[in-house]
Amino acid sequence: MSIGSRDYHLCKRCGARFLDHRLLPGRNEEKAHYDRHRNSMDDPGYRRFLARLAEPLIDRLAPGSHGLDFGCGPAPVLAAMLREAGHETVLYDPFYAPDHTVLTHPRDFITCSETAEHFHDPAGEFERLVSLLRPGGWLAVMTCFQNDDTRFADWHYRRDPTHVVFYRAETFLHIARTHGLACEIPRKDVVLMQRPD
Repeated sequence: MSIGSRDYHLCKRCGARFLDHRLLPGRNEEKAHYDRHRNSMDDPGYRRFLARLAEPLIDRLAPGSHGLDFGCGPAPVLAAMLREAGHETVLYDPFYAPDHTVLTHPRDFITCSETAEHFHDPAGEFERLVSLLRPGGWLAVMTCFQNDDTRFADWHYRRDPTHVVFYRAETFLHIARTHGLACEIPRKDVVLMQRPD
């Protein structure tokens, strides 16, 4: 599928749609775009948005769980919300918190909020995230699911130049099957995958 100068491909195995690799944005372009985000710890609307992921995850976590907010961005509000709920949460972001040592320890949970759509190598990134889960651990992802091919060209989510891969519910079911995870979709655009004990 071509939209203007942008070519997209469809994965026949999992249903994901992704930008042609020749058109992926460079790091400087990505960083410049992310620097324009104005998310704030004190923004109640943003906290309500993140609660869509945080609340169903927190309901499933044991007290005092240890987790990772992967792709936390410049304002790690989700991590703050998880800490407020009593869960230790460390940060990783390739631009704003590039501490690779946090990617060497197993975690009880990993959050990936509004991040997976930026993955240039989704299969590799999900393999890495699953490898960091302890038995019984949760991988919690929030991203706008692509549900309607007829509206893809005009979809606001596609028009973000740093959004390069788009997932469907069937995509996450495929990811879960590939890695032997349980999978549930508790809310719109939210998926929780659990590694077996």
